[in-house]
Amino acid sequence: MLLRAAAAAAHRLRFIPPVRRISSLKVPWRRDAALDASIDRDRRFHQASRLVREVLLSPGRRLLLRYLSKRRQRIRLPVHVATFLRRYPTLLSVSPPPDPVASPSPQLASFLEFASRLQATHSPLLASRLAKLLMMSCTHALPVAKIAAAKRVFGLPDDFLVSLVPRHPDLFRLVGDPGPDASGDAFLELASWDDRLAKSAIELRADREADVVGIRPRPNFTVKLPKGFYLKKEMRQWVRDWLELPYVSPYADTFGLHPASPEAEKRLIGVLHEVLSLSVERRMAIPIIGKFCDEFRLSNAFSNAFTRHPGLFYVSLKGGIKTVILREAYDENGELVDRDPMIELKERFVAIMDEGHKKYLEELRRRNEMLQKERANAIHRGAKVDTNIEGRDMEGSEEDEDEVYDYAQVESEEREPL
Repeated sequence: MLLRAAAAAAHRLRFIPPVRRISSLKVPWRRDAALDASIDRDRRFHQASRLVREVLLSPGRRLLLRYLSKRRQRIRLPVHVATFLRRYPTLLSVSPPPDPVASPSPQLASFLEFASRLQATHSPLLASRLAKLLMMSCTHALPVAKIAAAKRVFGLPDDFLVSLVPRHPDLFRLVGDPGPDASGDAFLELASWDDRLAKSAIELRADREADVVGIRPRPNFTVKLPKGFYLKKEMRQWVRDWLELPYVSPYADTFGLHPASPEAEKRLIGVLHEVLSLSVERRMAIPIIGKFCDEFRLSNAFSNAFTRHPGLFYVSLKGGIKTVILREAYDENGELVDRDPMIELKERFVAIMDEGHKKYLEELRRRNEMLQKERANAIHRGAKVDTNIEGRDMEGSEEDEDEVYDYAQVESEEREPL
């Protein structure tokens, strides 16, 4: 009898379909200079935005300069705060000594008004973006603290719980108390499912192509390998077979998928692709994505998927943090071609920085010319001339010990991108 039972069990096992596991082939990481440069160009923008945020979050949007200077390490400024503010004078206004106070400049105040208008104009877009994030969650809810940590990546306003969520009671339901800084245990739930929003960027692209040619192509990913990048034969075959699998929408219920199957990999890439497509710059720091592992059912090793698919994603190591970039959103020069309406906020902010930096360089050049004349006259008199132009500004403020400016320094700053 035991032999008969064992034979029956063996017979049943023969009909269990084998699980097709994810390829274990390794894809070497290769640096993409153009995409790295796109991140490097934003270095000063991020430094300036962190500095400005410290002042805007202070009571009355005013902060003593000495307190702001103590936060330099947290802001990750490479120079002293007073030095940075002199280089970009249109960001913050600094009152005279003895207790200088930093506050928004007229240009920054105008920018904040523009930001409020732009966010109000695109409120439906931002609401749908937030709803899509909730719809991808396995519970159709997300902790408010996690949304707040990623709000700028998705273009959400700082006060989204006040300015955005109450305007759309048909989409959102706030549960719990978020607290004054959104650090409480509150959750944002999806109030009702909207089939019109449950379409990914991949599916919407297929719909647009159907409107043009009259035939809807099968939704699938766009593979865009960088120039000179080649996959081994085995990996090319695996990618080809994987692309032939049916597309799995990130909004579909895929609870029954085996976690090691190619179909689960298709769903994983679909979620990651959609999350990046919802971001303003089509790129995101990997630790921020990692915050949503539980809600999006991502494994702890989800970041390995980025290197398995170099034709879809690029992982940059610039700035001391891993940032994943959606390749199809950028051209070969590293310029963003898939432009989000909220990118205008960044462009306006950079324009303000550029305006102030040009004034600073013009003033620095003028003072250098005066210094050259003083130096020439002093040579005849045998007197010593101070060569530290910036050291004459803001007596009593912190200075960089090695910061001595001349014409070469001015020219280098003019060439260096913001």
